[in-house]
Amino acid sequence: MFGPNLKYDIPAGLVVFLVALPLCLGIALASGAPLFSGVIAGVVGGLIVGPLSGSQLSVSGPAAGLTVIVLSAIASLGSFEAFLSAVILAGAIQIALGYARAGLIGYYFPSTVIKGMLAGIGVILILKQIPHALGFDESSMGSVAFGEKNNTNTFTELWQALTNANIGALVIALTSIFLLILWNNQRLKRFWLFKFVPGPLLVVLVSTLLNELFVVFAPALALSNNHLVNIPLLFGEGANHVQLSPDWSAFSKQTTWMVAGTMAIVASLESLLSLEASDKLDPYKRTSPPNRELKAQGVGNIISGLLGGLPVTAVIVRSSANVTAGARTRISAISHGLFMAGFVLLTPQLLNHIPLAGLASILLYIGYKLSTVGLYKGMYRLGWPQFLPFLTTVLAIVFTDLLTGIAIGLIVAVFFILRNNYNNAFVLTKEQASDGNKGLFKLSLSQEVSYLNKGAIAKFLQEVPLRSHVIIDGTAATYIDHDVLEVIQDFKINAPSRDIELTLVNIPAVELIQNH
Repeated sequence: MFGPNLKYDIPAGLVVFLVALPLCLGIALASGAPLFSGVIAGVVGGLIVGPLSGSQLSVSGPAAGLTVIVLSAIASLGSFEAFLSAVILAGAIQIALGYARAGLIGYYFPSTVIKGMLAGIGVILILKQIPHALGFDESSMGSVAFGEKNNTNTFTELWQALTNANIGALVIALTSIFLLILWNNQRLKRFWLFKFVPGPLLVVLVSTLLNELFVVFAPALALSNNHLVNIPLLFGEGANHVQLSPDWSAFSKQTTWMVAGTMAIVASLESLLSLEASDKLDPYKRTSPPNRELKAQGVGNIISGLLGGLPVTAVIVRSSANVTAGARTRISAISHGLFMAGFVLLTPQLLNHIPLAGLASILLYIGYKLSTVGLYKGMYRLGWPQFLPFLTTVLAIVFTDLLTGIAIGLIVAVFFILRNNYNNAFVLTKEQASDGNKGLFKLSLSQEVSYLNKGAIAKFLQEVPLRSHVIIDGTAATYIDHDVLEVIQDFKINAPSRDIELTLVNIPAVELIQNH
């Protein structure tokens, strides 16, 4: 399974590493934690969570959505070492949640909210990365909240960047964006260079080369060190010797347990939402097991805490970069962890020559792919009950933060759901197929099938044995929610790979709105 995909997964893993590295450092900085703790969490997200997770495309690491929680937790616990004990406890709680099958909560978030989350993240990437692309690096690369330090916000910082642009950074950014657009031209994909060399990887190389040329031939355009990747050195002159270990005495404090519980719940929710969003981006429409994800994240947080790292979650920005780079399997997530561990330990000086403007251009392109005009048009065509929760989620995420925006979008989505009649159900019957070899499963939908039935229907379709025959009969249905139709459509795409024969009776076609 993995062998034929290595030519896609290894380059994708390298691209994700290059995108994730400054994010790891930026999130650590915004969290008030040692910079290297973000790198440790990134390595754990790849090497530990990657193999344990059931997702093929999701990538884990430190999450910007936890920065406020981490910042306040370190302050309340008194030290970063005490905070590491809370991270370990949070991981244990997540493992318990996985065994308690709490992952099913992910099914109860409407697809309009998930798509809104993806589009909102896309808008945030665009707004937050423009200052870095212009060489105005007042906020960290991992910042996603609307409010910034010193009473500034996303828009005031954007205006300051536009009026104080660095010409050298602008040249690098425009060149990088041009290369990304060129590399995405389908007519050029028939050429070997365009087919097998990822555009983001080329951007990193070209942007670094451009800045080195500026240093030699046009010093006025060269970017200073604060506009470049800045990895703490572990060896040699100027090395930053890091010794991060948990304060085991903190386990006896009630505050530690409260912080751990909060982190476990928030990190689990963000992981489940990112997991479902990654499945939406998956061109093969594979479904990831949520309970296994909780266990994987729990193990990752225990190890991250033991090694001195920040808490980890599944992160949609890295996952989106993974999909955009052409990843096929979880090997890309694992290899990104290997690249991060290897390069940071062996050649940090080399990485410290990479301009943030080039990396920002990659994130700008990912943001565009997540929030295209076509996505908004497609959601609008589905009607106000789908479009308004979607748009509300986008705006709420942009003007607040990720989790608050999702909560607001969910409230609006539930309002529209409650307008419909929830007296709906489905009848499942199992018979022996006529050929005597396949089990015959018939799912008969009743008069109204709402979003509330999505979880039960999705669970049944996931558990259908291989080489079965499934009949989904909507003859009696007068209303089938769009979310349920998407579940059925995703199952239809995936059924041949499981050798399942599917028959749809009076099930309307549904337009799957893609984010890439």
